[in-house]
Amino acid sequence: MSQKQYNKWLILSAVVIGSIMGPIDGSIVNIAMPEFTKIFHTNITTVSWVSMTYLLVLSSLMMTFGRLGDMLGYKKLYQYGLLTFSISSAILSLSVNIYMLIIMRAFQAIGAGMLMSMTSAIITSVFPPNERGKALGINAMSISIGLAIGPTLGGFLLSNLGWQSIFYINVPIGIIGYIWAHIVVPDNKGVPEKFDIYGSISFFGFLASLLLFISEGGTWGWTSLPSIISLLTSVTFLTIFVIIENKVDFPMFDFSLLKIRSFTFGNISTLLNFMSQNTMTFLTPFLLQHLGFTTEKAGIVMTSFPLVMFVVAPLSGILADRYGAQILSTIGALISATALFLMVTLTEKSTMFSIMTHLALFGVGNAIFQTPNNSAVMGSAPKNRLGVASAFLATMRNVGMVMGIAVGSAIFTNRLKVYQALKFSSNTTFMMAIKEAYIAAGIFSLICAFTSLVRNDVKLIKGKD
Repeated sequence: MSQKQYNKWLILSAVVIGSIMGPIDGSIVNIAMPEFTKIFHTNITTVSWVSMTYLLVLSSLMMTFGRLGDMLGYKKLYQYGLLTFSISSAILSLSVNIYMLIIMRAFQAIGAGMLMSMTSAIITSVFPPNERGKALGINAMSISIGLAIGPTLGGFLLSNLGWQSIFYINVPIGIIGYIWAHIVVPDNKGVPEKFDIYGSISFFGFLASLLLFISEGGTWGWTSLPSIISLLTSVTFLTIFVIIENKVDFPMFDFSLLKIRSFTFGNISTLLNFMSQNTMTFLTPFLLQHLGFTTEKAGIVMTSFPLVMFVVAPLSGILADRYGAQILSTIGALISATALFLMVTLTEKSTMFSIMTHLALFGVGNAIFQTPNNSAVMGSAPKNRLGVASAFLATMRNVGMVMGIAVGSAIFTNRLKVYQALKFSSNTTFMMAIKEAYIAAGIFSLICAFTSLVRNDVKLIKGKD
């Protein structure tokens, strides 16, 4: 497939449509959670499964879709994802109870998994190494746009058009995306290999039970029977997965990818980066609420993070094409760590501007880290394994998101209990507990800087595409 036969920037525009749908939908649904409790006459615990089911299914099936993409072709699976996401969104708008909403969110997650697992693979397959970072940066910019406009758009739709509108708005976007992808994205021939169904099932079981343990362990109690069962189930499925993958002729995951230093350390860095990021984004709204910010002002403050990423991500992609990922990702992780440690200096008298400044600095660090890191990971993978590589990278992102929220909330709630037992004032107790969670997130970023530094930069490997 010669690059003269198609316009790679038009292809990127088709990928961007899929990339922006998930973040917009996810942030809108989060805004709608309180409404769902009223509309369907249920409690917060039940409603939380609207998001939890989506995240569990999305993360657990990512690797399966990556493998299918390598076999069937990236364009085909990407289009299937757009259709599945759109159809399930239409049915979601017809939900008559909370259980239908939860079940259909699982089907929506299937579509989102197809989209997310294919975006990096399509970009990497059509852009040459010297432009890959720029293209991935633009794609990252679209994700930031989705995260930034989602809360505002969700508030408008809920207030003026009803809760159903937050789902059926996906339908025309998905249809347009499907048609545009059909026109501009080139077909690529998949590899004629047998699909590893047992490996796929065992990996799904491993990751679903692991994420369930991480996300719900704090609520159940880490040593409770449900937590122990989830953890043991995860270990069992992981053992089965490894045994299967070492015996079949065409494994779902090619373990030889882990021998590529840039691939392995790049994915570890991704996991750590998203752990720190989601600790920050999960806890900061609680801090803002504690400081007396209105919901509207809190939304403006939180928007400073994705807006800065929107500006910086394409620039970091251009720099990655020129200088490689090793130094840029390391610097980005260090900036993120600095921003998190600065959050520890906040007091109850801190201004809106100072908090936004710290969040903006965190956005700068994340943007400088993520685009070069993604480019290095995808550039290190063989051409016939781009689907699996893209899906594995997306899986690390999602696992990092779950772990960040779980670890951050666990540190905060546990330290809160400790300081309450010591009879500190409620204000002091809250601030001390949340600051310790920020310190932990900063440590994640410092470790991320180290794993970024010790990778081999793919641009320095002779003959490596």
